[in-house]
Amino acid sequence: MDEESLRTSHDLLSFIAASPTAFHAVREQRTVLEDAGFTFLPESSKWRVERGGRYYTIRNGSSIVALSVGKHVTNPQFLIAASHTDSPMFKIKAHAQTSGPLGYAGIDTDVYGGMIDRTWLDRPLTVAGRVLVKDDAGIRSHLICPNKDLLLIPSLAIHLNRSVNEKGAIDRKCDIRPLLSAGLLEAGSFDRLIASEVGVEPEEVLGRDLFVVNRQQGVVWGAANEFVSAPRLDDLQCAFSSLRAFAETRNEAAITVHACFDSEEVGSGTMQGAQSTFLPDVLRRVCAGLGMRREEYFRALARSFMVSCDNAQALHPNHPELYDEENRVRMNGGVVIKEAANQKYATDGLSRAVFARICERAGVPTQAFANRSDIAGGSTLGNLAMRQASMHTVDVGLAQLAMHSAYETAGARDTSYLIAALKAFFASTLEFDGEGNISMG
Repeated sequence: MDEESLRTSHDLLSFIAASPTAFHAVREQRTVLEDAGFTFLPESSKWRVERGGRYYTIRNGSSIVALSVGKHVTNPQFLIAASHTDSPMFKIKAHAQTSGPLGYAGIDTDVYGGMIDRTWLDRPLTVAGRVLVKDDAGIRSHLICPNKDLLLIPSLAIHLNRSVNEKGAIDRKCDIRPLLSAGLLEAGSFDRLIASEVGVEPEEVLGRDLFVVNRQQGVVWGAANEFVSAPRLDDLQCAFSSLRAFAETRNEAAITVHACFDSEEVGSGTMQGAQSTFLPDVLRRVCAGLGMRREEYFRALARSFMVSCDNAQALHPNHPELYDEENRVRMNGGVVIKEAANQKYATDGLSRAVFARICERAGVPTQAFANRSDIAGGSTLGNLAMRQASMHTVDVGLAQLAMHSAYETAGARDTSYLIAALKAFFASTLEFDGEGNISMG
């Protein structure tokens, strides 16, 4: 594996380690943007937007949209890369601590997103998320992620479940309850632990959005260092790639946008999800700040293009029969362009052609993915975001194994491929004539 890809893979793993939840992922992105000179525009404040400016805004602490306005923008177009901050995991209920026989204490959870349940068993876990605390000024939000192995979900011994390897279904009511204590902690200990993380008493905590998260560190591995494995590769690998490409590219003739949404794993139907008004709200306010009227906003959308970035299913070596024979992809094979006749992916012939041409110019290999025609595939945020701000869109991603496992695997070279492709995209100018012809600068 080349040195640049290895260095980028280790940077990716550092980003993932700092982003155990969507809230932390936004904080990490905010740090990168601030260091690059971007200005924060709170949604509730009056915005001042100028040509040549670089800005970002945040909704609910878990979604972020950043934009760079070209100095010479006249007839604007938006060049948008969109990804998501959230991953499947266990969300902790409001009344969390449970009591069991012989002094056992557990944590009551619910399932967030479509996860592979059994991959969470018998591994060290911790708690992470947002805690809302009252103070003299009102309510303050704190992010926590204790640097300690606090929990574990133990498997039932095979002696008590002889059919476990034939019937491996997990009972979500009892089998996935994380273990907190075997008798050394009393009732209320979990609430006190969370309060102590932010230096307050339990009664000062008014609300919290907490998740059980995998503590296992990401690694680059293999005899040829060709693999990268970590929690939350879906979709932080794409979020990292988009952020880096966006922050390192200037296009003085366009408005480039990095959008990273929460709630994709549960349908995007929240105020901070891709199906919300968050993205079009930002785009409209930018146009207004540049002195453009409503008509000019709609004209800008017609000239715009979105790359929806979410990882794709790599061919599994043990189950090739589950994949389309002609449209299957491999790790380290380049950026995946995803397509589905039912439009679960927003790619069509035109958007595929545009992105393929951009990648060709950048020297980035591409692959084509489609599900087997008799197997229902997944979906992503591209076609949902289009309900609020319609524009040409292509769905892309990076090939990975074990999607929605507690620990996922991808190619160590592919992150660099996607960064290079998105840099070329952000540097482009696209002119659509409405009849399928595109001029590309």
